[in-house]
Amino acid sequence: MFSSKTDLHATPQDFFNELNSEFTFETDVCALPENHKCSIFFTPEMDGLAQDWRGVCWMNPPYGRTIGEWVRKAYESSLNGATVVGLLPARTDTKWFHEYCYGKAELRFVKGRLKFGDATNSAPFPSVVVIWRPVTQSEKEAA
Repeated sequence: MFSSKTDLHATPQDFFNELNSEFTFETDVCALPENHKCSIFFTPEMDGLAQDWRGVCWMNPPYGRTIGEWVRKAYESSLNGATVVGLLPARTDTKWFHEYCYGKAELRFVKGRLKFGDATNSAPFPSVVVIWRPVTQSEKEAA
């Protein structure tokens, strides 16, 4: 069993830059003042889960017990017109993955293991980039 001192994992800058060149992110919905990736960002004090996510959003949420809430918010925000790109642990056996990712978003599994923040070692888990795109009215009706 792997454990961690924190459930916050700072996005590797090069990894983010590559995705940002594709998506041109406007808002980092889950950031700390010292590691935000966009000029518009929500800190824990601002409670990103309580904010309205619009436009093109970047999400690297806490990987602890609340991760399902963040994933649900990303999915629901896509239903309301946002594009949300999330960096998540590839936990394909979880309820949140099956309810809000699988069949509801584009999945890009990351080859190898990422090094988060200033970590010396790679993460003890695989990662996946999940892309929730805006849902059209006909797609909403079919769901």
